[in-house]
Amino acid sequence: MTDAGGAQLINRSLSRLAEEGRGGGSSMRLSFTELGTGRPVAFLHGLLGAGQNFGAIQKALAARGHRVLALDLRNHGASPQAPTMSYPEMAADVAETLQAEGAWPAAIVGHSMGGKAAMALALAHGEGVERLVVADIAPVTYPTPLFTRYVAAMRAIALRPGLSRRDADAALAEAVPNPALRGFLLQNLLFAETPPRWRVALDTIASEMGAIGGWPDLPGRYDGRVLVLAGDSSDYILPEHHARFRALFPAARFATIKAGHWLHAENPAAFLEAVTAFLEG
Repeated sequence: MTDAGGAQLINRSLSRLAEEGRGGGSSMRLSFTELGTGRPVAFLHGLLGAGQNFGAIQKALAARGHRVLALDLRNHGASPQAPTMSYPEMAADVAETLQAEGAWPAAIVGHSMGGKAAMALALAHGEGVERLVVADIAPVTYPTPLFTRYVAAMRAIALRPGLSRRDADAALAEAVPNPALRGFLLQNLLFAETPPRWRVALDTIASEMGAIGGWPDLPGRYDGRVLVLAGDSSDYILPEHHARFRALFPAARFATIKAGHWLHAENPAAFLEAVTAFLEG
């Protein structure tokens, strides 16, 4: 199908496990959606998200002449599942996928967990990262009590035939009081299947939460252009993190928009304006 600008939307689900990836694990081809033609831009989502979270942003950038790929990271969306989730492994997945699709080098935009994967990619494969946007995350270790609680609540839902969205929403309400956040999490539950099933690998995510919240000691640095974009009401990027950014990404510049942690969903217009200016500047 085509949008108003004539860009073609392509959905691909690729499940082949590939050769040994950087960091000691196996890399894999990831599922993604692709829209538009031009200089490639790849979006990497956060924990318990999927590439579809960037749908409106993807469409807007494609209309401006970019080839935009929104990837599902391992154990998320329609991508293959694996027993580990280190950032070198996730970076290797992204590199393999973009290389296979002829979208290399590319500008990389990553939010939260996807931002850490994007930073790991730039440090390991700088030749393939034309420029980098890191959205509301720093190269540091974070505690994960909230996400641990969310995942536990999701795993506790009895996946019985006939389970309704309303039932699942009610089951999450105590652990996840925010209705919008429950809706975000429930995008991962496939109600059309009998019984419904999660499309995210919750058991693996639970066991790998330490690695997901952490940050590995990666060698090298990335000298390309970097935009670190924070939500002004989020505490994920603090002033004391700036020195760590500059040690790894000497050309990093910092900006904020009016938003919390999910800045691309909370203020998509400002997020798009900042990303577009950086990509086209």
